Amino acid sequence: MQDGRNQNPKRRKDRPLQGIRVVDFTWVRAGPWAARWLATLGAEVIKVEWPENLDMLRLNRFTVPPGVEPGPNSTGQFADTNAGKLGITVNVRHPKGLEAIKSLISVSDVVIENFSSRIMQRWGLGYEDLKKLRPDVVYVSMAGFGHTGRQHYFGTMGPAAQALSGLTHLSGLPGKPPAGWGWSYLDDTGGMYGAMCALTALRHRNQTGQGQHVDLSQMITGITLTGTAFLDKTVNGRESRREGYPPGNRTVWPGAPVMNNYRGPIAAPHNAYRTLGGGYNDWCVIACLSDSEWTSLTGLMGSPSWTHDGRFESLEGRLERQDEMDRRIEEWTGTLDKYELAEKCQAAGVRAMPVQSSLDRIENDPQLRARGMFTEVKHPMLGQWKFQGAPFRLDGASVTVKGPPPMIGEHTAKIMVDLLGISRSDLLEGFDQGVFWPESTPRYDYIQQAIGEEANK
Repeated sequence: MQDGRNQNPKRRKDRPLQGIRVVDFTWVRAGPWAARWLATLGAEVIKVEWPENLDMLRLNRFTVPPGVEPGPNSTGQFADTNAGKLGITVNVRHPKGLEAIKSLISVSDVVIENFSSRIMQRWGLGYEDLKKLRPDVVYVSMAGFGHTGRQHYFGTMGPAAQALSGLTHLSGLPGKPPAGWGWSYLDDTGGMYGAMCALTALRHRNQTGQGQHVDLSQMITGITLTGTAFLDKTVNGRESRREGYPPGNRTVWPGAPVMNNYRGPIAAPHNAYRTLGGGYNDWCVIACLSDSEWTSLTGLMGSPSWTHDGRFESLEGRLERQDEMDRRIEEWTGTLDKYELAEKCQAAGVRAMPVQSSLDRIENDPQLRARGMFTEVKHPMLGQWKFQGAPFRLDGASVTVKGPPPMIGEHTAKIMVDLLGISRSDLLEGFDQGVFWPESTPRYDYIQQAIGEEANK
């Protein structure tokens, strides 16, 4: 067995985790999203998979771009969630596969997994097992309910965890069933917490030389997204409820009670306004937080007479007459392109931003382009594909993905031979015996090629 890590790597400013190796057992969204950011920050992340139990995102045919051959290597959602990683296929239920994984962990810094609490222990890969191999290993568990408590063994998914965390109860219209959140924001939030936990444990290891088991509950991370509903119960003694319009573009809707999930009567105008073209996505949000900002906006509109009749001079007057005010504002916004409108408002000190679609953000937003938020990377199946980078910069450098996601099993041969030092004959035997690829599943051409390259060295 060989330790291929550079013990004293020269780190780039935008790759602070260079030299850190992560073994990634995660699947679906929250866990892979955590490991994805470790990879983006420079860690060598090795994703462990098995073709007979594929990650659900590899099977999501609805995210295969038009014109691309469907298959486990072609889904856009898997690609973005796992960018920058290496990938191996190992059967951990096979004694030789388990031995290979343990060898890999013994030369790695972090293990991250998001199975329910009993799975890794069943495989002999729990924290107590692995710290015998590497006492300073950082082990991040991201089970839906954590590893303690009477429900720790429950399985869950993002939307189900939303229900228990309180998020689903807060969403929906009065008198209607709870709606839930369309996208599983809890998965993304859990992923960011997972990355934060890994970094915190690495910091602890650097300071003390000791490893750590981080036990993260994805469900509990959802509580951090319930906003003031928690405070309304603990401070005011009020139960959260779906009453009145849901919080949205307006600070307060006329006739609706000011509930715990509203911002309160703080701003008017405060809405999304139609812009030139009147199309599905021709909108711009304008928010005036003070009378002086309202005065600036009226000046931009050419100081129409209706703004000076006294009814709209105060915040209270504008809140009471939002329907009329918004209708008249929209007569003006409808003459301007949403980007032009935002530029004019910002130049005058009025808070305004265009409503952007995914296409707008990737192709039309000059600020995101200037900060290097999206990086084009060549993917073997998807072609030139844009991946999102980090929303922060390090010493002025953008933090971008360092490569495409792995094709399933793409790096198995190389990692087994070059990193773990197994013989070429053992590599061939492992593939033939179902250790590194299922015996009944045809191998992809790139896997055959990699085996040949390693066998012929």
